[in-house]
Amino acid sequence: MITGYATPEGTSNFAKKSQLAAKNHFKQFNGLTLSSIGIGTYLGNVDNKTDELVKEAIKKSVLSAINVIDTAINYRSQKAERSVGKAVSELVEENKAKRDELFISTKNGYVTNDGDINEELLEYIHNTLVKPGIIKSDDISSGYHCMTVPYLEQQLTQSLKNLGLDCVDLIYLHNAVEGQLQDISKEEFMKKLKDVFEFYEIQRKAATVRYYGMATWDCFRVPKEHPQHILLSDIVRLAKEVGGNEHGFRFIQLPYNMYLDQALILKNQIVNGFETSILETAINLGIGVFASVPLMQAKLLGPNMIPEFGGLAKPVHRALQFVRSTPGIISPLVGQKSVNHVNENLELVKFSPLSNAEFIELIKKLTS
Repeated sequence: MITGYATPEGTSNFAKKSQLAAKNHFKQFNGLTLSSIGIGTYLGNVDNKTDELVKEAIKKSVLSAINVIDTAINYRSQKAERSVGKAVSELVEENKAKRDELFISTKNGYVTNDGDINEELLEYIHNTLVKPGIIKSDDISSGYHCMTVPYLEQQLTQSLKNLGLDCVDLIYLHNAVEGQLQDISKEEFMKKLKDVFEFYEIQRKAATVRYYGMATWDCFRVPKEHPQHILLSDIVRLAKEVGGNEHGFRFIQLPYNMYLDQALILKNQIVNGFETSILETAINLGIGVFASVPLMQAKLLGPNMIPEFGGLAKPVHRALQFVRSTPGIISPLVGQKSVNHVNENLELVKFSPLSNAEFIELIKKLTS
């Protein structure tokens, strides 16, 4: 079990020793120094070969100036978390990285099986969750999501075991709005969310969690009239009710890329009486944003999909540069396993993100 968590001093030291990184590759948020590219672990086969690929991709990424690592308990049926754990353990044992240099996030809420146990999903749920009394059958919403406190407590314990850590830097409630609002009202959802935040605050005091947040798909990117629309200000207000001004709700994750650009352009939030985008709102409320699917699972890398800019010849670099240069975004989370993709993606570390002025000019060029 590896002890500790990402610290201001540790993450700053990581940036200082990252000789390959360009100026401004690292960003400051909440006292931490975080790389402007993160590694994601979503896709891949549930097998040992993929475990090894993911582990090696993480190790190479960390050695190439990336200290943001994202996973989830349901990714590859818990094997993604275990791959992250093995990579971090080897990096620490080989004295190539320290725990306090790495920002590691995971997600709970989805019902998952265990890729290392030969049981079907329903059998695993019955044996691991229903039989011990952790959940009841009606606790599962939409067939895949559960946000009761006993369930999330069991998942957090399992995640820490999978990762080999005594503390995770960030725990997300995973697609809760999307998974719950089909079955319950917003009022009931907010009551359940308050219970979850109270649980997370207890875990912060127990030093098993540093921060918590919401990993989402639709709720922060849809129009105000959409049934799954949520105001970030309401979520932050709830966190303050539970944890005071020093609450731990500090991050969200959402899809964002050149195609899924609603986070940048859609004015679906309200702050101080003004309509703003979710990214503007996050900046205003002091919430960090990580971007999922920055490459649209490689769909943006086809011919002529992304116009040239910034002297970057490769479409993958332009796609990631757009996302990581967007004000309000800390890092795009890039899923990468093959040696060629890892090497190609990491070349961008040598380039600085665009300045805000350069990004505004790029938007004018793209929309003209």
